[in-house]
Amino acid sequence: MIAIRRFGVEPNAIETIFITHLHGDHFGGLPFFILDAQLVSRRTTPLTVAGPPGLRDRLREAMEVLFPGSAEVARRFQVCVIELDAGAASMVNGVTVTPFLMKHACGAPPFALRLECDGKSLAYTGDTEWVDALISAAREADLFIAEAYFWERKVKYHLDWVTLKSHLGEIRAKRVILTHMSGDMLSRPIEEGGGVASDGMVIEF
Repeated sequence: MIAIRRFGVEPNAIETIFITHLHGDHFGGLPFFILDAQLVSRRTTPLTVAGPPGLRDRLREAMEVLFPGSAEVARRFQVCVIELDAGAASMVNGVTVTPFLMKHACGAPPFALRLECDGKSLAYTGDTEWVDALISAAREADLFIAEAYFWERKVKYHLDWVTLKSHLGEIRAKRVILTHMSGDMLSRPIEEGGGVASDGMVIEF
């Protein structure tokens, strides 16, 4: 929450949060966001959280582990949890979201997400080793945000840059931004084909 405010993002202006999979580094900030909305931001408008099957229960469990009693407390705003189905497009607060099933062990179906709104498209891999469904998820997207955990080392359930780069010609995304990088990736200059995500980055497309 400190970082969100440091970069000038108003938490109450966030209407919808999309979740790819249920590992702590991808959804574990939600209890803090919800508690902040209740106690600090004094939110009154609904918050929608959309993600894979199991999200509702996992969020409740995480809130109870981190802040006992917080899951059931009365709030001035509604938290609407939507569990998405792989391969089925859904309209969520004006955004068409299509989940694609990935390969990443996390106790619930892991997704890559394709988001479409106002004639623009964004795709995000989440965490996964290479699966061909990534081509459909990100095909000709205006922005493709992709995990690149290692440069070329193959690690189960994760992407490496060399493998990802070999498929970019099939994907044909207009812009590629890399994230979820290990020290191996961070120590290397990224050649043409991908930019690198950073905290506070603002992307216009």
